Amino acid sequence: MARPSSSRGKSPQPPAVVERQPSGTPAPSKNKSKAKKSTSYKSDGVEDNDVFLLPVADYTIALGVTILAAIVRIFRIYQPSSVVFDEVHFGGFASKYIKGRFFMDVHPPLAKMLIALTGWLAGFDGNFDFKDIGKDYVEPGVPYVAMRLFPAICGVALAPFMFLTLKAIGCRTMTSAMGAGLIIFGKPCLLVTAPLDNADGISENGLLTQARLILLDSPLVGATAFTALAFSCFTNQHELGPAKAFAPAWWFWLTMTGLGLGITVSIKWVGLFTIAWVGVLTLVQLWVLLGDNKNVTLRLWAKHFMARVFCLIVIPMTFYMAMFAIHFLCLVNPGDGDGFMSSEFQATLNNKGMKDVPADVIMGSRVSICHVNTQGGYLHSHPLMYPTGSKQQQVTLYPHKDENNIWILENQTQPLGIDGQPINGTNAWDKLASGPEYIKDGAVIRVYHQPTHRRMHSHDVRPPISEAEWQNEVSAYGFEGFDGDANDYFRVEIVKKKSISAVAKERLRTIETKFRLVHVMTGCVLFSHKVKLPDWASEQQEVTCAKGGSEPNSLWYIEYNEHPLLGDDTEKVNYRNPGFFGKFWELQQVMWHTNAGLVESHAWDSRPEAWPVLRRGINFWGKHHTQIYLMGNPIVWWTSSLTIAAWVLFKAIAVIRWQRSYDDYSSNTFKRFDYEIGTYVLGWALHYFPFYLMQRQLFLHHYFPALYFAVIALCQMFDYVTARIPGAGARDSAVINKIAVVSFLVLSIAAFTLYAPLAYGNRWTKGECNRVKLFKTWDWDCNNFYDSYEAYTSEYVLSSPSPAIPTVDVDGNVGAAEQSVASAAGEKSIVEMTAGAEAPAVPPGPRVVAKEEKVEYRDQDGNILNAEQVKELEGKVEFRTKYETRTRVIDEKGNELPVPDGGWPADLGAGVAPPHPDVHGVDKKTVKVDDAKLPRDAAASRDGEKEAERARAKPASEGQEATGRDEL
Repeated sequence: MARPSSSRGKSPQPPAVVERQPSGTPAPSKNKSKAKKSTSYKSDGVEDNDVFLLPVADYTIALGVTILAAIVRIFRIYQPSSVVFDEVHFGGFASKYIKGRFFMDVHPPLAKMLIALTGWLAGFDGNFDFKDIGKDYVEPGVPYVAMRLFPAICGVALAPFMFLTLKAIGCRTMTSAMGAGLIIFGKPCLLVTAPLDNADGISENGLLTQARLILLDSPLVGATAFTALAFSCFTNQHELGPAKAFAPAWWFWLTMTGLGLGITVSIKWVGLFTIAWVGVLTLVQLWVLLGDNKNVTLRLWAKHFMARVFCLIVIPMTFYMAMFAIHFLCLVNPGDGDGFMSSEFQATLNNKGMKDVPADVIMGSRVSICHVNTQGGYLHSHPLMYPTGSKQQQVTLYPHKDENNIWILENQTQPLGIDGQPINGTNAWDKLASGPEYIKDGAVIRVYHQPTHRRMHSHDVRPPISEAEWQNEVSAYGFEGFDGDANDYFRVEIVKKKSISAVAKERLRTIETKFRLVHVMTGCVLFSHKVKLPDWASEQQEVTCAKGGSEPNSLWYIEYNEHPLLGDDTEKVNYRNPGFFGKFWELQQVMWHTNAGLVESHAWDSRPEAWPVLRRGINFWGKHHTQIYLMGNPIVWWTSSLTIAAWVLFKAIAVIRWQRSYDDYSSNTFKRFDYEIGTYVLGWALHYFPFYLMQRQLFLHHYFPALYFAVIALCQMFDYVTARIPGAGARDSAVINKIAVVSFLVLSIAAFTLYAPLAYGNRWTKGECNRVKLFKTWDWDCNNFYDSYEAYTSEYVLSSPSPAIPTVDVDGNVGAAEQSVASAAGEKSIVEMTAGAEAPAVPPGPRVVAKEEKVEYRDQDGNILNAEQVKELEGKVEFRTKYETRTRVIDEKGNELPVPDGGWPADLGAGVAPPHPDVHGVDKKTVKVDDAKLPRDAAASRDGEKEAERARAKPASEGQEATGRDEL
């Protein structure tokens, strides 16, 4: 509890400076050799900064910054009242949790489950699908405000976490309050306006930060901040020496650190970087403990070690696994993510279990053949022909159970009857007098597609997509009663090291045997890989015959097995239950591979080198001639980056001077400056540099955790410069510190206000926009704004969606409008058009007869270029593409009709941001390729339309849904 004692009535004063000889003179080498070794691992110059024992005034300030943060993040949280950005996905996940439908996402489940819980507690029934950006929440009664409150509360918590962290490491109260203020006004934010203009055109602006959307970044940074607070408090207790070891506060903060690590990594795998930070510093602590042979025996050191193992390894791992256990308990029904998982995993879901099937596979068995390396895709064919190559019937891989997956395994020759003559027909193997004929290793078989009466076939013809010389086409060829030819023959090669039982290594067994099918005539092996066929094959996965293909992509097994000779008394098998640990490990692997596969480019992605300098942001929204653009406060970002650079320079000079025997480290202030700031620079580095190793899509928001550590380092250096380093006169009074804090906060708030129109979605003019657009890489579109504020007041801007600034999804598609033409040398191009199939309602007047699409070329100043000017510029300038839409309705004379009260209907299209690719990944068992035209004479597949519908991608943050085809 707080105690207003005189000893803690104000912020701790910096320790007295140890007298030392001038730093310009190297210390004699003998002094260095005779320096006494410290008799305790207690750090010099460290005070007890227990955050539970702060003065009452400090708690009052912490409460104040918390209230301010709450006002900023929760004010008008209900705006906008429609689906925004990645709420499409995280809101959709909440629906799936409530319905219990399995899905696959590249991020761990904790934050998603908490969002779903808040929605469920508020009465959400899961029937709203969050399918489209801009879809209304109000009419269906979705408790979206409650679901947004969880990320908002996490954002609010950042302010007190920052304040208490800075107090725990010895900063003055004013500096700590400044740090909290920088988090409130300096973090990257997305805020939108509630455009409810009155008749005078005076708008009320609603505040919406990124922490107030149904997203994961706010919970992630909040958990990272809590972990940093807990470990900073533990480090303070540890550095006080043996007297504090294993005390209640010591145990409490060590346990809270482990809990924070578990929470952080259970939200996003970026938490692994936080674990690395704590781990490195823990190893340093243990190393120092090992050197204190006076106070720390080996037995006591082992106690320290085991305490850290339990709190920093066992607790986080247990918490992380517990979140997945809850995840599995919630998602018990089949869902969109089934195709990512193995058949064993899918069999644990309701209604997905398989009946026991005969274990032995014999000649004439009706089987379904699964591909090992693509989560159980089935060998499949349907009555559609290849448009190229042999133009024979397609053979594909299909992820769903279907009767077109059924094949009959035949011997290369027909069986002989009692009279010694061949028995013809596909049912010839059903009633053999000699009994079942097992399919052994090395047997040559034919694979007959029962629904279409064609046999699987291969020949020296290139596949339609993978046109490599080592790839041959696989097709279905023949007709009922046709004997086939030698290109139908495949040899069974059992892969013994992958097969389960001894019997399964000798002959084909359902589920247990893993085998290859080798084409006898060409020597190629039946093969499938991560290539998706175009629409003419319902976007199913390509199957080829490969010479020298990788073994994982050439392995198959039999899942379904039926034969009249295999009665109820035959041995049966089924998938083994993988149990929790099996399901847990498999899901981790799928998440890892899917996350690593997010390598497609995106219109608003950026690379790590651009983040510390705030090179570019992300366009989130645009309408009513306003724009929402995600970026940070330049003052906070640039000064925090300069802090990192300054400390690195300081450290380099300090190391050189230490090597030259200068006695700088005899000063406690010097040592504490080096270690304390270095601790959080290390946190910044471990949360920043790993992204250079990633080839996946990256965005500005990936820098948020690193930025938090950079702001801590900034505040520490600020506190040292203004209050702790001797010579400034601030050690005895806080005047300089207070003046510096106020000045820096005013400057930061001024910068925040300067760019407020982009943050709040306020009205702005082109001139004001261009004046603060310091770099070309700050690529928001100033031409979207009006020339003057009077232009805004002359129209009624209502809250219903209207077209504006669509952006580009990962496939290069324009959001709500057609793509405009490229403009020259930074010119803006504008597409004026109307969208939708029906004419909008208009005020009484001329009848609407058409919708007009118009393309305009503009230069960098917004001036319209004529056709001659455009033609003259072609080939002489760099072309860039910008997008903007404006909706207008014209009458039969070409006159533009005024916008009616209420605006044009919402179905004309709303400008929205592109789907953001850090949610769930692409189903990498299928990579889409360019479509080819379907031949006119191709027969329609019996289930082709259903297959195409199932395979169609849903909206996703990565541009693709983690279903049939969705960052750390």
